[in-house]
Amino acid sequence: MSTSPAIQKIAMIDDHNLLRSGLANIINRFPGFEVVLQAVGGRDFIEKIQKTQETVDIVLLDIHMTGMNGYDTAAWIRENLPEVKILVLSMLDSDYAFIRMLNLGARGFMIKDSHPDQFFKALTDIRDRGIYMNEILSPKMADRLNRDYTQTIDEAPEKVPPLTEKETIFLRLVCTEMTYREIAAEMAVSPRTADGYRDTLFHKLGVSTRVGMVMYAIKNGIVMV
Repeated sequence: MSTSPAIQKIAMIDDHNLLRSGLANIINRFPGFEVVLQAVGGRDFIEKIQKTQETVDIVLLDIHMTGMNGYDTAAWIRENLPEVKILVLSMLDSDYAFIRMLNLGARGFMIKDSHPDQFFKALTDIRDRGIYMNEILSPKMADRLNRDYTQTIDEAPEKVPPLTEKETIFLRLVCTEMTYREIAAEMAVSPRTADGYRDTLFHKLGVSTRVGMVMYAIKNGIVMV
């Protein structure tokens, strides 16, 4: 006989009090989820989690906050609470912000003005699959991105196809916040040559997006996070 999943304990870190409280009320009506901690920023979260010794399963984390921002908070969570899954909650719609948070251990990304049904799906996917991919991040992330994400994060490392030195350098730079044009300049090659490295890596690694390349590099130890 199947049993219901345990209640997932949620912590919310956002310095917009009204939005945070309103979203907490919505989440507390979702079956199987409960907001057990609210914080106005990273430092407030750390102090409360250390004082109360509360256990949490999922952290909803804003990026731009006064004091300790979301990037620094995610780094602290990764170091001190590695079992906690981070769902980024932001008004940003930026591949670069996502890549940076991905390198810090984020497992999903939600736009703040998303419909409550999307929040429920995000939390359910985080609980059941360990990841959530919202295709509204940007049009170019659609289609195969969810498959790229699932394959690269949750599967075991695979045999990396032979990469040239230039391809390896390009792949490592892709995992930064540099644009493709900036990567080309860093490598002292033309933008067209950089595009060629990108397309070759798409084919060799079996992915179709920049974020797919980043996740492949992380999973296979080409870059360390």
